[in-house]
Amino acid sequence: MRMPFKPLVAAVLVLGAVSVQAMDLMQAWQATRQHDPQAAVAQAARQAGATSRTQAASLWRPAVMLSATAGRMNGETEMTGAHFSAPGLGASDGVGFATSVDNGNSTRWALSARQPLFNPERKAQGRQLEIAADVAELAWQAAQQDLMLQTAQRYFDVVLATNKLALLRQQQKAVDLALTEAKDRFALGDKPVTDTHEASARAHALQAQVLAAQDELALAQGALSDATGMADAAVQMLPPVGAAQPTALAPLAHWQAQATDKNPLLRMQMAQVQVAQQDVAKYGAAAAPTLDLVAQAGREQLSGSGSFGAASNSASQQMIGLQLNVPLYTGGYRSAKQEEALRLQDKASAELDRARQQINQQTRAAWLALQTGASRLTALSEARKASLARLDATRLGRQVGDRTTLDLLQAENDASGAELALLQARIELMQGQLRLQALAGQLDEAQIEAVNALLH
Repeated sequence: MRMPFKPLVAAVLVLGAVSVQAMDLMQAWQATRQHDPQAAVAQAARQAGATSRTQAASLWRPAVMLSATAGRMNGETEMTGAHFSAPGLGASDGVGFATSVDNGNSTRWALSARQPLFNPERKAQGRQLEIAADVAELAWQAAQQDLMLQTAQRYFDVVLATNKLALLRQQQKAVDLALTEAKDRFALGDKPVTDTHEASARAHALQAQVLAAQDELALAQGALSDATGMADAAVQMLPPVGAAQPTALAPLAHWQAQATDKNPLLRMQMAQVQVAQQDVAKYGAAAAPTLDLVAQAGREQLSGSGSFGAASNSASQQMIGLQLNVPLYTGGYRSAKQEEALRLQDKASAELDRARQQINQQTRAAWLALQTGASRLTALSEARKASLARLDATRLGRQVGDRTTLDLLQAENDASGAELALLQARIELMQGQLRLQALAGQLDEAQIEAVNALLH
C-alpha cells in the first residue's frame, strides 16, 4: 500500500530540526563574517578610509624639512671694485678679492618649517578628506548589509533546494509504486497498458528532475560552504516553520523617510555632492591667496686648496617670518577648473536625485511585498490544503475506478508543487523583511537574529 503523502511532507519539513548539529542562519552569518573574502575586503577598505581623517588634520600642522649634502666641490669667487677699510690700515677703493678651491670638501644643511595660517584651498581639501572617511564608513555599512542579504540568500537557497529534492524523491517513490502497481494490474488484465505508459513517463520525468535538483542543491551548498568555510557535510539546514509575517509593519511613509535619512548608498551619494561643492570652493577667487608662517636655518661650507693656497668659504642664515602668495595670472587654469567643478556639482546633484528616486521605488516595492505577504501565505496555505485533499480524493477514486493513474500522478505533482510554493513564499517573506531593513539602513545582527528565530 502506498505511504500517505501528508506524513511524508511533515517528515521533510522537520528533517533539519531533529539534528542538533544543524547550522542556523545566525551561525551562517557569523561564519561568513569571519571567512568570506568580501568581508575582509570591506574591512580593509574601511580601515584605509579612516586614515583620511588623520590626513585632513595633518594639512594644518607644521611641516618641517631637514636636508643635508656632503661631497667634493670646486669653487671660485672673485670681487673687483670693492671699498676696503680696517683699523690701522686706512681705506682703499677699487680693491679686488679672489678665492678658489679645487676638489675641496663641501657640506651643506638646511632646516625649514612652514605653518599654514590662511589657505582656503587647503581647508577645502581637508573637508574632502573628512568626507572621504565618512564615505568609507558608509561603504562598509553598505557592504555589511549586502553581505547579510547574500548570506540569507545562500542559506535559504540551500533550504529550498534541500526540501525540493526531498519532495521530488518522495514523489519519485510514490510514482515508482504507481508504476509497479500499474504493471501488476496490467498483467492481471485489470488496467489498460496506457496506465503503465503514463506512470513510466512520469517516473522518467521525475528522475530527470531529481538529477537537476541534486545539481541545484550541490551548487547552493557549494556557494554557502565557500562563504562560511564550513564543509558540506557539516551543514544541515533548518527549514522555516510557522508564519514569517512581522507582527506589525509601519506605514510606507515611515520606511521611505528612514530610507531617505539612513540608506548608506544614498548617504554616499549625498557625500559626493559635498565633495563637488568643496571642489568649487577650491578654485574660487577667495581661495587663491595663502599666508604661511615660515622659518629657515642653514649653513654652507667649502674648504680646501686652490690657486691662492688654502681657502675656506662658509655662509650661515636664519630667518622667521610670514610668506604671502597671491597668484596674479594662471593662464585661465583656475577659472577653467572652477567651471569644470560647477558642472560636476550639477552632475552629482542630478545623480543624487536619481538615487533618491530609485531608493524610494525599491522601498515601496519591498513594503508592498510585505503588505501582501500574509495574504499570499494564507492563499498558498489554503491551496496546499486543497491539493492534499484532492490527492486523498484522487487516490480513493483510483481505488474504486473513478480516477485514472494519470489523475493520481497529476494530483501528487500538484501537492508537491503546493508544498514547495508555500515554503518558497515563507522564505521570500523573510528575505523581504531583511531587504526592507537594508533599504532603511537598519539591517544588523539583531534583524538576522529575529529572522533566525522563525527557523526553529
